[in-house]
Amino acid sequence: IWLFIPEKHRMLRLLWLFAVLDAVLLLDTGMLFPRESSSRELKELSGLWVFRADKSPNRNQGFERAWYKSRLAETGPVIDMPVPASYNDITQDSTLRDFIGWVWYEREVVVPARWITDEGTRVVLRVGSAHYNSVVWVNGEKVTEHAGGHLPFEAEIGSLMRKDPTRPCRITIAVNNTLTLETLPPGTIQHMNDPIKYPDGYFVQNIYFDFFNYAGIHRPVLLYTTPKVYVDDITVVTDFLDNTGFVRYQVSVKGAATATLKVTLMDKDGHCVASSNEASGVLKVVDVKLWWPYLMHENPGYLYSMEVHLMAADERSTYEDVYALPVGIRTVKVTNTQFLINNKPFYFHGVNKHEDSDIRGKGLDWPLIVKDFNLMKWLGANSFRTSHYPYAEEILQMCDRHGIVVIDECPGVGIKDIRSFGNASLAHHLDVMDELVRRDKNHPSVVMWSVANEPAAEMQPAALYFKTLITHTKALDPTRPVTFITDSNYARDKGAPYVDVICVNSYFSWYHDPGHLEVIPIQLNAQFENWYGKYQKPIIQSEYGADAVPGLHSDPPMMFTEEYQNAVLRSYHDIFDQKRKQYVIGELIWNFADFMTAQGITRVVGNKKGIFTRQRQPKAGAFILKERYWRLANETGRLPPWTKYPCSL
Repeated sequence: IWLFIPEKHRMLRLLWLFAVLDAVLLLDTGMLFPRESSSRELKELSGLWVFRADKSPNRNQGFERAWYKSRLAETGPVIDMPVPASYNDITQDSTLRDFIGWVWYEREVVVPARWITDEGTRVVLRVGSAHYNSVVWVNGEKVTEHAGGHLPFEAEIGSLMRKDPTRPCRITIAVNNTLTLETLPPGTIQHMNDPIKYPDGYFVQNIYFDFFNYAGIHRPVLLYTTPKVYVDDITVVTDFLDNTGFVRYQVSVKGAATATLKVTLMDKDGHCVASSNEASGVLKVVDVKLWWPYLMHENPGYLYSMEVHLMAADERSTYEDVYALPVGIRTVKVTNTQFLINNKPFYFHGVNKHEDSDIRGKGLDWPLIVKDFNLMKWLGANSFRTSHYPYAEEILQMCDRHGIVVIDECPGVGIKDIRSFGNASLAHHLDVMDELVRRDKNHPSVVMWSVANEPAAEMQPAALYFKTLITHTKALDPTRPVTFITDSNYARDKGAPYVDVICVNSYFSWYHDPGHLEVIPIQLNAQFENWYGKYQKPIIQSEYGADAVPGLHSDPPMMFTEEYQNAVLRSYHDIFDQKRKQYVIGELIWNFADFMTAQGITRVVGNKKGIFTRQRQPKAGAFILKERYWRLANETGRLPPWTKYPCSL
């Protein structure tokens, strides 16, 4: 097939692939997802950890008395705490549910003897995510610290373990959920000093976002091994021409100046379709099977496996490392009216979500993940946004396999205070985007980066802030469009000129003109016309909806009833159907499921805008959305007969 592609087209495509990968702003170290192989082992540390909250007035007693130097139980009262999970809803202690400050986790681990005796083996401690600031010690010695929730961090600890191989490995992790004007998301601490109203030392955490500030170790903690010389990072960029696929790759090796590599790309059946002996290059795949979204192709989510086999040697030993990376071959492009996946128009009919559920809060929960994917596929949803922070890598891997398209969002939610547009805030925001792109760059399901949600984008400092942030993100990854989610006035939005896709949140007849359904067609039509008229960029309705208390009914519809939620959805859908034939490229309901928020007079045990309850039972709105999404999917005309009906995993 390759021989029949015009030579000029072949060379241009190869030059583009090389240019794109060369343009990528490569970071110093990789953050490959830990996978077992013939050279790598994993030891999961999920389960019960020892836990203690530092309830001292300044929340700093743990550091002042060096709790990390001894067993945590020797410092004072401790309790059991599951990991991964938020700590807030685990006990009956209301002060722990709303606790702000440092909490301490500890776990003693026994590792295989060969990990200790073999000095050619690296032992790495990895934390999938902890909210928000974290400090980690091993056997009383600090090994790393990390600012920011939702993203992984790690440290090599083999040398510490080998200092005293007879003792268990004691891991101590201190986590602080305090939010400041320079964190993502931002917040402020307010001290209440009136002794007539408040106890001594009383303070509250002010936040500017509408979900509960769950805290703790939210994703798995594990130990994994690699050889001393190892594959540190892999970057892939894919393309295709006719039925030939191209995988431009770059492998980063650490621990040796030179190494021998064998890169093999295999199909789902384990057959080699391309190979190379170079650290970087282009693999050509004849009769390529493209990665397609769910409901867009009879074989969605097709993944190849790129196996990197490394060999190296020094004067003492030889080293061998093997790492396999799933690869989906697809392209993403944006015009001024369309979003194209594999050169075909793609319409986002999906949901916004939260990592949120009863008891475990934001803790990774496999039964919940699989249930949610079943519900999304039953609904006919082909996409979701990781509102308002990066989700677990395990969720993105599910998206890769099932063809669910992802708008990958950083934790830049609630940037409302002008002081959060300063240099320190921007520097941290850039670091977070570095970490996010480094982690998620190879997921075919991720088609767009979102750098913020509903910031105060009309403020003058927002112009330079978002220009810098978006330009930096495009340098990190030139292959994906960049957006941020706005609820600002179209004429005064300082970030919109720099994004590739306009994403707009609006709640007509809810937060504006509450109870007046008749305004939706007028205001929604004007919203689209204004945004497109000014910027000439495709638009996604990134949020819309209304609260519905399950089982609450009224006819004529009244706010908070299921009937009112249904009426809001239908009114929005009428305008979507007009505009999607022009420049509207997607609609994402707010929200997939009810979720917990801070207590307040406008929230009755959380936000009720879900089309499913927090326990994943459907409200009436779920059936309206299901009917619509399957109709949208069937209108594409690209579905085989068996997909014209709802199905599950």
